[in-house]
Amino acid sequence: MSVQIVEGTATISDLDSFLRRVQSISEETGTVIQAFDPAYVVSKRHLMRSVELTDRAFDRGENVARDQAVEILLYAAGRRQITDALEMGVSESDDPQPIVIVISGKSGSTERLSDIRQAVTQLQDYITNASTLDSYDTTVVDRFYDISESELSVVDGDREAVVLERVALLDVNK
Repeated sequence: MSVQIVEGTATISDLDSFLRRVQSISEETGTVIQAFDPAYVVSKRHLMRSVELTDRAFDRGENVARDQAVEILLYAAGRRQITDALEMGVSESDDPQPIVIVISGKSGSTERLSDIRQAVTQLQDYITNASTLDSYDTTVVDRFYDISESELSVVDGDREAVVLERVALLDVNK
């Protein structure tokens, strides 16, 4: 499984145009691309685990969504409902906003690192490189993943562990 994560900022003044361009890059390169608001993403491991579980679901025919990018979003959100999971996606803004994008090979296809690199190169036309992954918003994460102080005390305050559990539990709840 080859996965590339691109972090940065982007001005998305027209969300539909941005998403169409991302879809076009995905189709041109034969890759799966999903963009996130990094306020909801607790770590690179969070995204990598979501891609890994998506690949496994597609390989086994157990996927919920028809589109792998949507399935990655569902796993990352720990939710089965697409409308609920979309909250952690990117949104429109005339100002630069933090963004993190996952690019992977399509499940069941011959995965070529050159395709992923090509997608990254094309996406960088829209993104200014910046570190965004290790700056999630604890308030947003706690609300979105329904994490309580008592739950955090049991896992020694490790939000990442709780979020990764939510990601893994999506398989159980299917």
